[in-house]
Amino acid sequence: MKYTAIQNYINGQFVSAGTSKTMEVISPLDGNLLSTVPMSSRADLDTAVAAAKKAFPAWSRTPIKERVQVFFKYKTLLEKHLKELAELCSEENGKTYGESVAEIEKCIELTEFATSLPQLVTGEVLEVSRGVECRTEHVPLGVVASIVPFNFPSMVPNWTLPNAIALGNCMIIKPSEKVPLSCGRLAELLKEAGLPDGVFNVVHGDVEIVEAICDHPDIEAVSFVGSTKVAKIVYQRATSNYKRCLALGGAKNHLMVLPNAITGMTAQNVAASMSGCAGQRCMAASAMIGVGNVDAIIDKICEEARKIVPGQNLGAVINKASQERIERFIGEAERDGAKILVDGRNTKVAGKENGTYVGPTVIDHVTPAMSVATEEIFGPVISIMRTNTVDEALAIENANPYGNAASVFTQNGGMARYIIDRASAGMIGVNVGVPVPREPFSFGGWNESKFGVGDITGKSSIEFWTKLKKSTTKWNAEAGVNWMS
Repeated sequence: MKYTAIQNYINGQFVSAGTSKTMEVISPLDGNLLSTVPMSSRADLDTAVAAAKKAFPAWSRTPIKERVQVFFKYKTLLEKHLKELAELCSEENGKTYGESVAEIEKCIELTEFATSLPQLVTGEVLEVSRGVECRTEHVPLGVVASIVPFNFPSMVPNWTLPNAIALGNCMIIKPSEKVPLSCGRLAELLKEAGLPDGVFNVVHGDVEIVEAICDHPDIEAVSFVGSTKVAKIVYQRATSNYKRCLALGGAKNHLMVLPNAITGMTAQNVAASMSGCAGQRCMAASAMIGVGNVDAIIDKICEEARKIVPGQNLGAVINKASQERIERFIGEAERDGAKILVDGRNTKVAGKENGTYVGPTVIDHVTPAMSVATEEIFGPVISIMRTNTVDEALAIENANPYGNAASVFTQNGGMARYIIDRASAGMIGVNVGVPVPREPFSFGGWNESKFGVGDITGKSSIEFWTKLKKSTTKWNAEAGVNWMS
């Protein structure tokens, strides 16, 4: 075991969970044992919530200009430890080192946005009547929680923790039990940056802790990122307990490729979108709709896909179960009549035979009813469907229940606008394979890709992590009595 047994992080200290139940943490890169992670109990969560609740009065009363000083220092520490954090991310998640570097760089950008919050939550004041002022202020909620997935061990926690904490809340994060190492290191960096004890806590575990977070009477808001199936359950359970909840689910993102698209640029973007992070991201392209004759572009996509080599510029998928599931989808498509143009099944990497790899896979002549066209595969697989018109392509895109992203590849600006206006997705790309907005623009999908109001990052997150206090004041007696008094 490379690392010591993982512990919870509560009130500024690493502490053992009150249970002996653990899970092994296996590196997808080579199958080696990294550590063990505790399956904490509700009592462990109670301890963390109590610490956060105790820290909240002092932290919430600290002026926001002072709170964000922690995140200026935290940003510097992320930059200083970028290589170490990227290596840890790659080890526990299976990403390539370059992808892990990009993940930490995104954490830095997210933190940078948090440092700008004093300029964005200034509130408003207006003399609404002679001698009478109305004022609004954004105030923190209290103890909040964030449940995060395996595919971005550092970035998704940093979608929420800088903004939520800078806005005055105290936070508990429940990492994925598959990738628990990165959150512990982030906790250490936050403490080094000067964050008071109890403001940020990490509780490891499985479904028991997720349910306990949704049920806990002292947790005011919950964010979740994961599959749609679980997002629905979390949203229903949290809101039934009168909490705010923003739950992000899965996706089936469609790239619409028109004949006038630039062949080389399109092929590179499509291949990168479907294979980046081994396809394990909710913004990955997993379905392509070729409109008209795009055979030359598909040939070029296959050429680009063959340049993507597992173990070199393609990372592993998270575990054996995921590998088998992805390969099962490919087999089903083949049996149903689709044509496998590039086949990534049965992939082994020399020297890492116990790693869990799936090579880039391109499947053509997929029909909209096939499972590879409708379900989230979460692997480096793209399914190509064919239509004659843009409206037929839009009908396929809009019929899918998800709504994270859609992209169009074309050189026709009018057609691009036509698709932007009609695609049922929260994030749209034009000649962009992964249309993730950059800060301060917010991240969030539509339909069954998101449950709750608002987005999880950027300016939109302010409304989720705060509540609005309104005050009306009058000090001058000479203003007299009127209908506002």
